Order: sequence, then structure tokens, then C-alpha cells
Amino acid sequence: MDRSEWLAERHAAVVAGYDADAPGYDQDDYPHDTQLEWVARLLRGCPAGGVVLDAPCGTGRYFEAVAAAGLRVVGVDQSAGMLAEARARGIASSLEQGTLQDLAYVDAFDAAMTIDAMENVPPEDWPLVVSNLHRAVRPGGLLYVTVEEAGEADVDREFQDLARRGLPAVRGEVVREHVAYHYYPGRERVLAWFESEGLTILDEGFKQENGWGYRHFLLRGEPPTDAR
Repeated sequence: MDRSEWLAERHAAVVAGYDADAPGYDQDDYPHDTQLEWVARLLRGCPAGGVVLDAPCGTGRYFEAVAAAGLRVVGVDQSAGMLAEARARGIASSLEQGTLQDLAYVDAFDAAMTIDAMENVPPEDWPLVVSNLHRAVRPGGLLYVTVEEAGEADVDREFQDLARRGLPAVRGEVVREHVAYHYYPGRERVLAWFESEGLTILDEGFKQENGWGYRHFLLRGEPPTDAR
């Protein structure tokens, strides 16, 4: 199995997992209070009546916060099951099925948020996804992105396991029970990708909760001179 085939298989497994979990997803005790705090900061930076991209939006967990701030929200998700749950909320201005890799919006939003999702993006696609999110917001618009982290020992152990199984994985990728595919790039590589895209880090934080470690980034986009 070559790497592209393996990644396609992993992607299909991720989508299938989200489809299966969608009906009960919001009943999970997964902590997201910190995410809500950062979403609130993002929304305070938006103009009155503005529009926010939530991609991937999942079940629309953060839609109420956007609406309460007097803003509109557009949701995008690759999972039909998740979109069905999001649609049932009756809040989003529009909902579309698609991946972060396929986002084609240009200067369409005052802000964008990508929450608890980048761990499903392989390293080959990180620059594309960051560029797509940057392009989607208007010049000077804000981005809120979370990046899941794992301990170096865990990353090494998982990589060695995948290598022993003869799978075309790179360091940072994890596939195990209940995890169809995760990729942990590490802070320094993430910062390099943001810098290459011309994104300014306005603030950064990290919190470990119930075994989940997430780094939170509030970013400001500037228009690349050769693309806008």
C-alpha cells in the first residue's frame, strides 16, 4: 500500500467514524469550555452583523455563541451525519459538505474557526488547509485554530508501531483503537506553517484537560500580495 492509498483509506475511516458518532456526539463529556472562551474572543473581534466560517462545524456546537454575538455563521463539514445534526439547530445561514482541503471561499468571512479538527489533516495537506482558511477571511480577518498535542514518547511509540506494521506513516501520525487517524505536528512545525502563510499570531495558549491537550491560536490574516 502506498502512502496516498493509505491516507485515502484513513480519511474514509475518519468520515465513517464521525457519521456513526454524530447522533450522540454532543452527549460526550469531552471538555470544550476553553474552546468556548477562545471562540468568544474571536467573535469580539468581528464587526457588527459579520459572518463567521465554522469549518469543520461538526454538530454546530458553537453556532449558538455566534448567533448570541449578533453574527451569522456558515458551516462546512465532511460528515453528512454531523451536518444533519448541525442543520437541526436551525441557526446556520448555510451548511455545505466538504473538506478543509477543498475550501474555495475568497474574502467571504470576517473570521473563521477550525476547532478540534486539524489532527485529522495529514502533513502533506497542512499548508493547503492553512492557505484555504487564510484566503477565506477578508484582509485582516481573524482565525481561531486549535492544534492537538501528544507527548513525544507517545508519538515515538505510535510511529514505531506503525512502522513495524509496514504502514507508510510519518512521525506524528497515530492510528489505534478509536482513532482512525491523528497527526501531531508539534508546535514548531505549526508555527512555521503559519509564518509561511503570512499569518500573525495574536495570542497562543495551551491546556490539558481529561487527557486531551490542545494548543489554541488566535491569528490575524494579511492578504498575500500575489493572491489578493
